[in-house]
Amino acid sequence: MATHHHQGPHHALLFAYPLQGHVIPTANLAINLARRGFVVTFVNSDSIHSQTTKSNSSSSKDNVEEDMFVAARESGLDIRYTTVSDGLPVGHDRFANLHQFMAAMLHVQSAHVEELVEKAVKHSLPPVSCLVADTFFVWPSAMAKKFGLAYVSFWTEPALVFSLYYHSDLLAKNRHFACHDMRKDPIDYIPGVDKIDPKDLTTYHQESQDTSTMYHQLFSAAFNDAKGADFVLCNTVEELEPKVIAALQSYKPFYAIGPIFTPGFTNTTMATSLWSESDCTHWLNSKPHGSVLYVSFGSLAKMTRKVLEEIANGLLLSNVSFVWVLRPNVVGSAEEDDQLLVGFREAIRDRGMVIPWCSQTQVLAHPAIGGFLTHCGWNSTLEGIWCEVPLLCFPLMYDQFANRKLVVEYWKVGINLSDRTVITKEEVSANVSRLMGGLLGDQLKTTIKEIKKKLEDALSPSGSSEKNMQCFIKNLNSKSQIQ
Repeated sequence: MATHHHQGPHHALLFAYPLQGHVIPTANLAINLARRGFVVTFVNSDSIHSQTTKSNSSSSKDNVEEDMFVAARESGLDIRYTTVSDGLPVGHDRFANLHQFMAAMLHVQSAHVEELVEKAVKHSLPPVSCLVADTFFVWPSAMAKKFGLAYVSFWTEPALVFSLYYHSDLLAKNRHFACHDMRKDPIDYIPGVDKIDPKDLTTYHQESQDTSTMYHQLFSAAFNDAKGADFVLCNTVEELEPKVIAALQSYKPFYAIGPIFTPGFTNTTMATSLWSESDCTHWLNSKPHGSVLYVSFGSLAKMTRKVLEEIANGLLLSNVSFVWVLRPNVVGSAEEDDQLLVGFREAIRDRGMVIPWCSQTQVLAHPAIGGFLTHCGWNSTLEGIWCEVPLLCFPLMYDQFANRKLVVEYWKVGINLSDRTVITKEEVSANVSRLMGGLLGDQLKTTIKEIKKKLEDALSPSGSSEKNMQCFIKNLNSKSQIQ
């Protein structure tokens, strides 16, 4: 199909990957683009839409019009909203069947997407000019080519992790990946990446000897597709990852435009949460400044019963006050998790609060919070830095090991809980105390202020992220004009 000569405002079809950690930055990107004059059609998955509607609605009517952009539209932004199937029935439990979910994303979803894109390209006004989609999708570059659209790949994680995936073939060639006798020595041959240990690679690179798994097929197909992107937008800051970004820019236009937050996001009410949120503000108000540890392991990661017990007992042992977000199903089923904490809730009395979910940015921004025990998901990492809360890192999966490397070794805004997956309550307690008090705690707080300043500067009118965004739009304009 011939590409249309583009006039008037850009109309971006923006696809959010169906995981909470991806929906949030993608929704923020939608607002960012719309504030710059784009018309945006935000495409959520049916399953995420159904879950967020349930957890955020006071009424029971499931209405597509009631989406997360109501306030944005009221302020005059043109953000439209629709949903698409990820290839599985809405009620299907994706957490319990990650393998099936990945198979659907790999083989089934693109047919549903194609139908939607075709309709949008034929009937939308202004005409659709670009496809913006999460890098983990396997179909965007082929889809963009078919319909003559510019393809913008949106990477929601740090540039370091993009580079590791992008260079999977190099890791394989050097036997650090995808072979049975994987090397254990440090890796020093990835362009722009300082020497890195195998334990700091993504779980995909650490575990994937068998290249036939669904997980492996999905990731390699996604990065194969990403090589066909016209532009990559990355939720990071140039000053925080200068070398790796410079190296990636030698392959294709790669723009660090992070952190992608909406203005005033620590008290915003954009409904992106998958579970209903508990409000612990009242309890936090009663605690001294900087005295409370916030504990959360994100929306996806699972842990063993043993690890959960050691964390619970370590928190007890530490005598520090804490808010612990214990998601339903973090170990097994919600009932099992509850059994686990019989006695624990009594033992902590008023010193701790265990809640199923909360508005993380609101809690992190509360003056009583002094530390964050985190799985090192990228959103959590950026939010922790933005709220100047030092991190205690316990990565569990995916990009979180590489994120920890950035937090602990490069930026020095956090400490490592353990290099092992088996932890002890003594280890938890000792590290919580190190994070929350004494000399190390003070050092971390000083450094995190400096890193936060880099994030703020990047977003200022003359900052790197703002300039990169303008440069991206200029290049998108000229690409659309030429064709």
